[in-house]
Amino acid sequence: MSLPAEALAALDSFQGAPGWEQRARLLMQWGERLAPLAEADKVEANRVHGCESQVWLVGTLQNGHWQFAASSDARLIRGLVALLLARVNGLSAEELQRVDLPDWFNQLGLSRQLSPSRSNGLNAVLQRMRELSA
Repeated sequence: MSLPAEALAALDSFQGAPGWEQRARLLMQWGERLAPLAEADKVEANRVHGCESQVWLVGTLQNGHWQFAASSDARLIRGLVALLLARVNGLSAEELQRVDLPDWFNQLGLSRQLSPSRSNGLNAVLQRMRELSA
């Protein structure tokens, strides 16, 4: 499955970062690039359950391709969610079902930094995307 352009850009920048400090800085930068979510979207119905941090997610279908927007109250999680969005935005519902989250963060060189709770939280976000697209 080919990667969206945004995902390729993420891979390029993270694979070029030699150490964890540079990747951590990149992660924060990706989080800052996340478009702010409207306060009206930060409601219980859009909150992702299974995350220790607050994460809100909305999705829209445009010409058979999903576009998601998300926000989190935690900086690190915002960065991880931004990288997840880079990976999934523009995919069809069928492609979304096939996204391999551990593989994606492994390619970015971030899998060792994902604690079990963060990993579970990101899986919950992906699961919510799949539910929205079903």
